[in-house]
Parts: sequence; structure tokens; C-alpha cells
Amino acid sequence: MREEIRKYADEAFEIVTQAADEIGPRLPGSDNERKFHEVMKDKMNGLGLKVKQEKFLVAPRASIGGIPYAGWVGIAGAIMLNFTQLYWLAAIMLTAMWVWLVCSVFLYKTWIDWCFHHEVSYNTYGELTPEDGEYDYTIMLSGHTDTSWNWKHSAIKSKLNPAFAFIKVGLGAVCVIVTTALAWTLAISQYVDYITWMFVAEAYPIVCPFLVAGSFLVTLWLDKNEKTASPGAMDNATGIALAYIVTKYFKENPDKMPKRCRIIDLNCGAEEAGLRGSIAFVRKHKGEDILKNCYNLNLDSIADEDYFEVVRGDAWQGTKFDPELIKMFEESMKEAGIEKPGNIVNPVGGCDSTPFHKAGVRTVTFAAQDPVMTNYYHTFYDTPDRFSVETVGTGLDVILRVIDKIAAVEDGKRTALVPAEDTVEVPAEIVEE
Repeated sequence: MREEIRKYADEAFEIVTQAADEIGPRLPGSDNERKFHEVMKDKMNGLGLKVKQEKFLVAPRASIGGIPYAGWVGIAGAIMLNFTQLYWLAAIMLTAMWVWLVCSVFLYKTWIDWCFHHEVSYNTYGELTPEDGEYDYTIMLSGHTDTSWNWKHSAIKSKLNPAFAFIKVGLGAVCVIVTTALAWTLAISQYVDYITWMFVAEAYPIVCPFLVAGSFLVTLWLDKNEKTASPGAMDNATGIALAYIVTKYFKENPDKMPKRCRIIDLNCGAEEAGLRGSIAFVRKHKGEDILKNCYNLNLDSIADEDYFEVVRGDAWQGTKFDPELIKMFEESMKEAGIEKPGNIVNPVGGCDSTPFHKAGVRTVTFAAQDPVMTNYYHTFYDTPDRFSVETVGTGLDVILRVIDKIAAVEDGKRTALVPAEDTVEVPAEIVEE
């Protein structure tokens, strides 16, 4: 970390500590999430930024927050198959649940949100423009204010915890899948294959208790108690703090501000509910100036000093982020002294870069997080005492270097557009001589 930015790193870490220790868990649409928005709004106003706050509705349990519902549906289906002959009803119920899982939980679609209870969340952002108000492009630094429900399977102080967590969840998912397959088998075979129906119907009471027990593991995926939810120091108070501190750095050092550039500090709400804040933002501002010639640097979880990485896409969402920005981050991480900078694809879920990418905005996600499941990812162990100011400061150093590279690219574009000086015609007689 460069010495000149040390004081900014210290302030960023203070914001992380305030968010995690004083405000605490900030579930999507919760009062604490709203408090954090107000804290950051006040800070932006204190810098003299042009601040806006936009409300949107979110269904916290429509996406990842509703995963336990899949377990309860699995239990209900397993019991129905054992004690009733409502095979078709069970099959349709289980299949509808899978449609919801694929659309809302895996692909983050909003199509089924209307079926769930809604809360109010916010997107809060502040604009820092050149003194003359003229700009040609925008650098938008985004992070998310909310935190996750506590993942019970992961929140265990054990080195083997990640493996156990996967085994539990995998076993539960298999049981729900098997229940669905058996429901359809019984529903169809009772009309077309009596022997198959008799065999499955007689054997089912033996496997039913195992299917119920396995499905119950899925119901334990998330803890409904808001008090035991993740305090979100890493994920993602670090991103929020760094987006603000970068903006403050340029406000207090106008000579370092990229020429003809607008800086936007964007605090997205409800990311843990399926990227709902960033989705709401790009939908609201589709076709508007704020998304034109814009670079979105999404900052998410910058805490693990050995795992600085650029996220080049979301596998589940089928997105690949801007290659030029990816290269800039790779170069900047090396320049900041990071020996082994990572370049990864987000293997599961999604990040706030995805809605911006789909809206045609150049975007990438920057993180410093162990990509393997850990006991502090989405659990109550995500606290500030687990990482250091130095790591946050290194992240700040990288971001500032990337912004310098973006500025160089945009300066080059402007230089290329400046017309060459008028040529002077040489008299014909001089040419002949």
C-alpha cells in the first residue's frame, strides 16, 4: 500500500467496522440495511456530492433467501407420496418448486418475485463531477449494502467445514430430486405400467424416512433469525467503504481526478436477494446518460490478502465481463505488489456486474476472497477482526491504478479526435526548385 493513501485505507476500515459492529446484520429490505444507506448518504452529502436515493421493492425470500422452502416442499412431497395417492399433485408441486429454483435462485430472474412478501430497499449514489461540470465518461464504483442470512451448514469452526457443508447440501438436494422423480414415476405408472407402480409403491415406505431427513437438511440452509445473520464485514462493507473512499480521494485531490470524468459512488441494495438492487438500477436508468460511456467497477469482498482476483464472469448467469477492464486489473494488481493475482469465473450465484453487463455497460468485479467455501462466507463469522487495514489498503491501491489506466485510455481517445493543424500549402515554384 502506498503511504499517501494510508489515511484513506484507515478510514475505509473504520466504515467496515461501523457497518459490521455498530449496525450489524443488514438483510435485504431490513431496517439495518436502511440505516447503512443513511450512513453512507450522510457521508456523500458531507463530501458535497450530488446524492440521490431510489426506492425499489424486493422480495427477500424469492431467491437465495428462500432456499429452505425447497426443503419443506421436498418434505411435504415425500409425506404425500407415503400416506396418500395424490401423486400428480405432489409431482406438479415439486416440479413448480424446481422451476422457481432454476429461474429465481440459479438464474436470478425476477419473474416469480410477485409470489413472495415484499420489502423496501434502496439504491443510493453520489456524483462527483469536474469543477466545470463537463465530462465525457463515467467511472462508477459499486458495492452492495446488504448481508446474507447465516448459512448454518458453513458456520462451524472446523477445517473440514467446507466439505461437510457441501455433503449436507448435496445430500439434501439429491433427496429432493429423488422425491420428484418418484412422484412422477408413481403418477404416470399407475396408468401405464401397473407392475412398476406396485414395485415403487411397496418399496417407497422404506425410503421415505431418508427422503424426509435429507430434505430437512435443505430447510437448515439459512437461519431465519436476523440477529444471527452475517454482519458482512468482508461481504460487503469492504466494497461500500472502498467505493466511497476512492470518491473522497479524488474530491480531496482534484489534481489526481481524471480529466473530463464523472465519478459515481453507487451503493446497491438487496444483492443477496438475487442482485435486485443492481437490476432495479439498470432498469430505471436504461438509455439514460448515467449508463452511457460508463465503466462499472464492482467491488465485492476485499479482505483475504492471499486471494486478490479479478472476476471475469458469472458461470450461472452466462456472462463474460469486459476484457479490457480485466487486463487493467491484472496489471494493476501486479503493480501494487500482489505476487499471484487471480483471474477467476464466479462458479456459483452472481455478482452486481451481471446486470450492468446485460445492460451494455463495460464492467468487471474486483475481489479478495478465498473462492472455496469457508466458515466466514455468508455466516456470522464475517467480522472485521478477521482481516487487516493493509489488505483493504492494497485493494484501494489497485482500484486507483485501474482508474489511472481508464483515464489514459479516454485521454487517448480525445487526442485521436483532435484535428491536426491545417497544412500549409507550399508554392509550386519552391517545389520545382
